[in-house]
Amino acid sequence: MASVRGHLLSWTTLLPLVALVLLALTWGRTLGPVPVALVAIALAGTVLAAVHHAEVVAHRVGEPYGSLVLAVAVTVIEVALIVTMMASGGEKADTLARDTVFAAVMITTNGIVGLSLLVGARRYGETRFHPEGSGAALATVGTLATLSLVLPTFTTSTPGPGFSAPQLAFAASASLVLYATFVMTQTVRHRDFFLPVDADGETREEEHAEPPSARTTLVSLVLLLVALVTVVGLAKVESPAIEAGVRAAGLPQSFVGVVIALLILAPETLAAVRAARRDRMQISLNLAYGSAIASIGLTIPVIALASVWLKGPLLLGLGPTHIVLLALTVVVSVLTVVPGRATRLQGGVHLVLLAGFLVLAMNP
Repeated sequence: MASVRGHLLSWTTLLPLVALVLLALTWGRTLGPVPVALVAIALAGTVLAAVHHAEVVAHRVGEPYGSLVLAVAVTVIEVALIVTMMASGGEKADTLARDTVFAAVMITTNGIVGLSLLVGARRYGETRFHPEGSGAALATVGTLATLSLVLPTFTTSTPGPGFSAPQLAFAASASLVLYATFVMTQTVRHRDFFLPVDADGETREEEHAEPPSARTTLVSLVLLLVALVTVVGLAKVESPAIEAGVRAAGLPQSFVGVVIALLILAPETLAAVRAARRDRMQISLNLAYGSAIASIGLTIPVIALASVWLKGPLLLGLGPTHIVLLALTVVVSVLTVVPGRATRLQGGVHLVLLAGFLVLAMNP
């Protein structure tokens, strides 16, 4: 009982609740410098709390279910934020879904993967993972991104980089089918392809530390959802300050979406890096590619449905620069995952690709 009480009174429990109260007090208000700073501190602390509770849930349910829980939870809330912002209209609302999803894909496939590889290889010399599982996930990411973000640039049924109604329905249906097939493969049919491997490339046995109790896991699951909702909400509260900073720096307005995507994906990034530090690179890749798949596979169907009542066009097609970056990312990622092992070099290459994306986002 004392341990449960201690768990309930820990900072990882109290901070998301305090941040939720702060979100309620600041939502819809114009904030001064001091409240903006408080919201930023609460946001950073809540991200750390979300990672902790995700790891508790992951330890209880085992892999790869734990990675799936965090990826889906973050993506569902991300989708809700996109729809809310699109419904409110305003500048760039017609390209918001495209910009956010593409930013998420680049951050996950290059940022999370690159940082995890660099951290893991720096500590262990060489990182190992299942090429079958990571390769299947990467193929799904590439297919989803091409169907949803590249093809609209080249279709001719409607003006602009968008789909016609039948084309959008097909893209949404295909996204759902691919996402469901991937989840089935990851959790049922070929679950062993998504488990950590040892130095010989063999599937590693699950860690034998005693899992948390059902009650502790349930509390952590609820707090994880609270923390994720709060992270997204506080990111939206901070967005006016972010927009003001972007304008003051002379950056394009679309860069706001990149900053918000970085904030929303912070829990997954920290969780992936911590897994890499424990020599569990497969878990890091599960988080990265699983998040990219969920970001496209869940966002596009919801946006397709929402477009029935949302005003204005829905522009999904990427420009030439972003198509080149996406193609290069897929090629480099294939060369990274096919051998089943990687060094610091691969991590550095992915991080340079992310840096290139960020530079071009700031200075198109």
